[in-house]
Amino acid sequence: MCADLTELRALKKPLNKFFSLTIQIWLIFMNKNVNIKNIIIDKPLKLDCGKTINNYSLAYETYGSLNEKKNNAILIFHALTGDQFVSGINPITKKEGWWSYAVGLGKAIDTDKYFVICANVIGGCMGSYGPSEINPDTNKKYGTTFPVITINDMVNAQFNLLSFFNIDKLFAVIGGSMGGMQTLQFVNNFPDKAKVAIPIACTASHSAQNIAFNELGRQSIMADANWENGDYSNQNKNPNKGLSVARMAAHITYLSKNGLQEKFGRKLQERDDLKFGFDADFQIESYLRYQGSVFVDRFDANSYLYITRAMDYFDLIKEHHGNLSKAFEKTKTKFLIISFTSDWLYPTSENKEIVIALNAIGAEVGFVEIESDKGHDSFLLKVPKFLNTLGDYIKTAYSKN
Repeated sequence: MCADLTELRALKKPLNKFFSLTIQIWLIFMNKNVNIKNIIIDKPLKLDCGKTINNYSLAYETYGSLNEKKNNAILIFHALTGDQFVSGINPITKKEGWWSYAVGLGKAIDTDKYFVICANVIGGCMGSYGPSEINPDTNKKYGTTFPVITINDMVNAQFNLLSFFNIDKLFAVIGGSMGGMQTLQFVNNFPDKAKVAIPIACTASHSAQNIAFNELGRQSIMADANWENGDYSNQNKNPNKGLSVARMAAHITYLSKNGLQEKFGRKLQERDDLKFGFDADFQIESYLRYQGSVFVDRFDANSYLYITRAMDYFDLIKEHHGNLSKAFEKTKTKFLIISFTSDWLYPTSENKEIVIALNAIGAEVGFVEIESDKGHDSFLLKVPKFLNTLGDYIKTAYSKN
């Protein structure tokens, strides 16, 4: 899901002697009258794949107000299928923002107190530079000619937001799942640019199991006849079936066995007995099919390929030759690591590896394992102990700011 740039308002803001930032605000998105905040970054960014990009778009949203001291800014990183619309009503989907339980007035991340920024990652499909954007050299959508990007590339692109808002140092960087990976990468790349870092339900190195699940999703997309080697948009086609199956498979990993059993068990879907066919006999089947069907209305298949590949390439341990502690040895950032008991996608053991690495260098780090039967998605849901823990930590840290 991406838009054509149909109306622009541009102005220049010098950032430093090396580059400037062009601000362009999208006035029309998906043929709807929606304001999408967007900056065009004309500072060259060399990607990990070796290619360099310039004049690329980064869509973002903000909540709350930046105070005079500019010390209340929180940069939130979204997960695989998230976007910049953290809270309130998403103007595109007309649904609640993906972290509305945690972000908003009086909530754990209180927008009456903090200035919250969230950007759609590059490679995404909600206004940032991605495979559904138009390639100016061909006047066609990039498709799979788009360069392969990494978590590191995503973070380096978003770092430009600090200069745009004239923020020298963020109060906090926060994210769950892939957002947690970006949080870790941010502190690694910019050790003196955040006072607090809160990686939630994440890992420092994508496991073989998670790479396997992502590959299953990618193959389901590429096996769809409408994928057309990634050129479907230019041929007015869409691999909806493949993307739907990818979403169904991934969604299972976000839940827990106990949670599924408690919610669905072996309950039948609007029938008194088995139908001895291949319609959805069970409620869990119907639920997964629904999740797949609504997902294709808001997400781009190629973006799914690129972002899952970025997650699979993420390996801070390898980046530092087997010593994760070195990723954080130059920072004085304070950490809170949060995991969930029923999360088998990014289990507590992987979160603890980050804690151990931070302890090894004497970093200030807290760790909390939250009891929850909601699986990996616990960080997105109404889990009171998690929300209270997150809010209390942020409030205490800010009081010392």
